Amino acid sequence: MKRQEKTFQLVLTASFLAILILLSSVPFLGFIPIGPLNATTLHIPVIIGSIVLGPKRGAFLGACFGLMSMIRSTIVVTPLSFVFSPFIAPLGEVGMGSWKALLIAFIPRILIGVVPYFVYKGCQKLLKNKMKTLGLFIAGISGGLTNTILVMNMIYFLFQRDYATVIGEAGSAVYTAIISVIFAQGVPESIVAGIATAAVSAVLLKFTEQRE
Repeated sequence: MKRQEKTFQLVLTASFLAILILLSSVPFLGFIPIGPLNATTLHIPVIIGSIVLGPKRGAFLGACFGLMSMIRSTIVVTPLSFVFSPFIAPLGEVGMGSWKALLIAFIPRILIGVVPYFVYKGCQKLLKNKMKTLGLFIAGISGGLTNTILVMNMIYFLFQRDYATVIGEAGSAVYTAIISVIFAQGVPESIVAGIATAAVSAVLLKFTEQRE
């Protein structure tokens, strides 16, 4: 039975990975251009994977998301590709980019696969296993916010000068722009992630429990 459960988890992991590859490959499906940045839907399979499969497999899926983000930023060059790809130089510069782009590409995305799991478990304890849908919704939101808040703040602290050049701002206006992106892009992304997580995870968790 234990072997069957392991096989089931591997199949689910492969399925989530296939969805990530599909989303990243189809134009305007996984990465949606909005100004110099891209809105994304790739965090949703990672969040669901984290809750259903646990933080280890969730972190793996998050790392895959980061890798796909780096590859796309290298192939499809935008003014902000340098913050996700170490192979792309900042605007107005020549040569290679910075290794710091790897931190932005991978750390937030790996944490997307970890944070929702613990948020969901915390909600279960707090709500005493009642209102499971609410816990899933909150966990989904936490995953979306983890991505946007970490990515945007890391861009500010690691690439502030180069980011300011791209958006045409300086001084305190740069962080104001960061906050604007978090609210204008990150919050809607997180709400969508919360809804999708609540809907899909509830079904998968129920199916998983029936197998036990």
